[in-house]
Amino acid sequence: MAKALVLGAGIVGVTMAYELWKDGHEVTVIDREAGAAEITSFGNAGMIAPGHAYAWASPASPGILFRSLWRNDQALRLKPSLDPAFLKWMWKFWGQCTAQSAADNTRRKVRLCNYAQTVFHETRQETGVSYDANDGGILYLFRSPSAFDAANKKAEILRQEGSDIGVLDKDGIAAKDPALADGRDQFAGALFGGRDETGDCRIFTRNLVAWLEARGVTFGWRVTAEHLEIEGDRVSAVVTDKGQMSADMIVVSLGVYSPHLTRPVGIDLPIYPVKGYSMTIPVSGRNKPPRIGGIDEESLVAYTPMGNRLRVTATAEFSGYGTEHSPGDFRHMTGVVKSLFPDGADYSSIEYWAGLRPMTPEGTPILGATKYKNLWLNTGQGHMGWTMSHGTSRIVADLISGRRTAISVDGITL
Repeated sequence: MAKALVLGAGIVGVTMAYELWKDGHEVTVIDREAGAAEITSFGNAGMIAPGHAYAWASPASPGILFRSLWRNDQALRLKPSLDPAFLKWMWKFWGQCTAQSAADNTRRKVRLCNYAQTVFHETRQETGVSYDANDGGILYLFRSPSAFDAANKKAEILRQEGSDIGVLDKDGIAAKDPALADGRDQFAGALFGGRDETGDCRIFTRNLVAWLEARGVTFGWRVTAEHLEIEGDRVSAVVTDKGQMSADMIVVSLGVYSPHLTRPVGIDLPIYPVKGYSMTIPVSGRNKPPRIGGIDEESLVAYTPMGNRLRVTATAEFSGYGTEHSPGDFRHMTGVVKSLFPDGADYSSIEYWAGLRPMTPEGTPILGATKYKNLWLNTGQGHMGWTMSHGTSRIVADLISGRRTAISVDGITL
C-alpha cells in the first residue's frame, strides 16, 4: 500500500482522494481551511453542465474585455493590473482567442466533461452521497433571435461530441419550467441540455469527506502547504505550517494557489484566478422558484435551485487574488434574476459571496505527471470544476497507476 498525499480539499482534491482510496492507497488530504470546499467550491453555480463547455478564449473575448472597462453588463470583466503573472497569463489567453483554438479547446472541454459526468454517476451510485441533486436538465435562455440562432449553430460542436442539446420555443421553455411561463415573452428561445444537471457542490464535497473518513482516509485541516523540498528527481517533503509531510505520491489540487507551490521548483503553471460572484437566497413555501437550473445567456447570469435555496451566479472578473465584494457587484445579477422570477425567493435575505476560479488560458485543466517522479497535478479546472472533477481525478489516478486513460489526454497535461 503506497502513501498518497493530496494537497487541497475542494471538489477536485476530495474526488482525487476518492479515486486513490479506490486504488488501495493510504490517503491523506490537507487543506488550509477549517473544512472542505471553503474556497472555489463554496458558492459556485452548482451546474454539472457539459452543455456549456465552451472555451472562454474566442475571437469575441478581446472586445468583451475591452468594453468591460466602462460597462458592467459584460460576461467577462477586466480590471487592468501590472502583476507580471497576470500580464503573462493574459498574453497567453489572447493567443487562444482564434476561431481554431476556440474550437479545439471547446472539443477538449466537452469531451472531458461528458466523460466526467459518467464517472460522477458511478461515484454517486457507489457512495450514495446526497447533495440536493436535480437531474432535470439546464435551460440556456436567449432574448434576441440573432443570439439564439448563433448559439444553436455554435452548439453543433457540442452535439458532435455527444452532448444532448435540444431547441425550445417560448412555449417549450414554459413547459420545461412553469416558473418561467409568465415571462416567456422575454425570450426568443432556448437551448436545453437534457443530460445536464445541478446540485450543491459544497454539500457533495463535505458528505464525500465524511464517507471517506469513515473508510480510513485522513484529512488535516488548517494545514497550509508552504513549499516543496526536492532531492534529485523526487519531492522529499511537503513543508507545511504544521511541519513536514512525505509520501510516495503527492497530488497538487490547490486551485488558484497551485502555481505558488510549484513555481519555486521550476513548474510554472499557467493558472490565474478569475473572480466569480454568487448569491444564495432562501426559498419559503410561498415562493415560486425555478424547477431546474438555467442561464440567461446574454447576461451570463446563472440560477440553480438547491433544495430550499436558490443560487445565482454571474461575472468572470480578471482582478487578482482578492475576494472582496460590494453591493454594486451584485446589482446587475439581482435585477436579472428578479425579472426572471419575481417571486422566486426571499430577496430580502441574500447571502453574498465571491470566489476565485483557477483558469488556464485554454480553459482546460492541467493533469498528470511532472518532472518529479512522485509529484502529480490535478488542477486548473477553471469554471468547470464541479463538472470536470470526477473525470480529472479518475484520469490522474489512471496515470499514476499506469493504466490507460478512458479518453485522450491530448492538450490537458503539463
